[in-house]
Amino acid sequence: MEKINILIVDDRPENIIALEALLQRNDINLISTTNPNEALRISWEMDIAIALVDVQMPEMDGFELVEILKSNPRTKDILIIFVTAISKETKYAVKGLNTGAVDYLYKPLDPFITSAKVDSFIQFVRNQREIKAKNKELEAYQKELIKAKEEAEQGKRIKENFLANMSHEIRTPINGIIGLAHLLERTELTEEQKEMISLLEISSSSLLGVINDILDLSKIEAGKFRINRTPTDIVNICNSVINLLRIRAKEKKLDLDIEIDRELPTHVLADSLRLNQILMNLIGNAIKFTSQGGVTLKVEIIDHKGNNIKVRFSVLDTGIGIAPENIDKIFETFEQADEQTTVKFGGTGLGLSIVKNLAKLKGGHLEVFSEEGKGSTFCFTNWYEVVKEVSPVQKVIKENFTPFNNIKVLVAEDNPINKFLIVKILKDWMIDTDVVENGKDAINKLKENHYDLILMDTFMPVLNGLDAIKLIREGYAKGKENIPIITFSAAVMETDTKTAMDAGANDVISKPFELVTLHEKITKYTTTY
Repeated sequence: MEKINILIVDDRPENIIALEALLQRNDINLISTTNPNEALRISWEMDIAIALVDVQMPEMDGFELVEILKSNPRTKDILIIFVTAISKETKYAVKGLNTGAVDYLYKPLDPFITSAKVDSFIQFVRNQREIKAKNKELEAYQKELIKAKEEAEQGKRIKENFLANMSHEIRTPINGIIGLAHLLERTELTEEQKEMISLLEISSSSLLGVINDILDLSKIEAGKFRINRTPTDIVNICNSVINLLRIRAKEKKLDLDIEIDRELPTHVLADSLRLNQILMNLIGNAIKFTSQGGVTLKVEIIDHKGNNIKVRFSVLDTGIGIAPENIDKIFETFEQADEQTTVKFGGTGLGLSIVKNLAKLKGGHLEVFSEEGKGSTFCFTNWYEVVKEVSPVQKVIKENFTPFNNIKVLVAEDNPINKFLIVKILKDWMIDTDVVENGKDAINKLKENHYDLILMDTFMPVLNGLDAIKLIREGYAKGKENIPIITFSAAVMETDTKTAMDAGANDVISKPFELVTLHEKITKYTTTY
């Protein structure tokens, strides 16, 4: 145990001897002096915790000594106990306490009272030092936490920037591939060429699905995944998913069926995109791991509460099934049931992990029932609010779109494939189009010409799209500050959309874009500008 230094100051040696005899203990270190000036020197040089100071001394009395000690930052925290033989009148005690003392001992000293008081102050000092030591530990720990938090945030920023860049670098060429394949479909092709284009679109969509899965997982981990509830036709979503996956099932000679509760309402409040994603993953997985028999999507209402219904989506298959010890494992990131499954069926192991996280974010519940070799049933259950009045159902993508009249659009895009693609689409829609390759040229072009709309890519050389938008909004193209601007972005984090809107964009279209989305956006902003 650390010894505590106690200083005894008294001009009479016999008093010092008496105090030392009373206080002698193994856990304290007694230092004594008959000279007040020597007492000051000792206090400045040593870590004195408690000082027993005589009041009446020649040259400097106890009050003066304590005033000096309390005025020095190094000695101000010493606990002072006055030892005095003068009157016990209150005024002397008050003077001593005002000087900075914590207690008084009166001569002749009572051994029991003296020992008890000093013991209590020794314990107080030990407690204070323990608290200080704990505070230092906490401060050090807090500094480590702050440092770790800063490093984590820096790592998070680096990760988000990496994902944004990778999203742009990968999704931009995929946008070109899918778009060009779509354009080729509208030309005269042989049956063999049509089959090749179909395979090209399937492969591109599969690659895009993997990229979207990785980005979705990253958004979920970053806490930036948002659920958007809008009036949604559940039946339409279910039928659309079944129709999209029917070709894949047919290729494996599997039955793909759907059973929908007749009492299911037309529209409910739901995140249609995420519901579609959950069903695509569950049914796609069922088809993937089923070689004979079929897959069935069953949708049923299992509970009511006021204007809310509880809906269960069950995906039943006759596939390979899952061993009991592997059921929890399949929901882990980058995991499948076993290595043989991974080798035989492929895949990233992200689908079910994302489905589980999406279900949790939507306030729903996901469970699985399976028997190895006999198939599996995945059930997603969620509550939905029934919507009585809804806006018109979203238009289905069609091959032909209404052309525009007397519309002029400026396109800023540096990627040659995407530039070719967007110009071809706009010209098919009878839109007068000018094209530049960076934000600087877009501003210069805008200064010289009238445009009804700007389609601006986010990432470009010389001057990127976001900086160009800011300059336009600040008046660098005089009189054109309010022109509608839609940005194309291959980065799909929520923060990227917000950044574009904060820069002054009216809207954001993610690559690869759907033609119906582009047509609707152009219609919206050219009819109101």
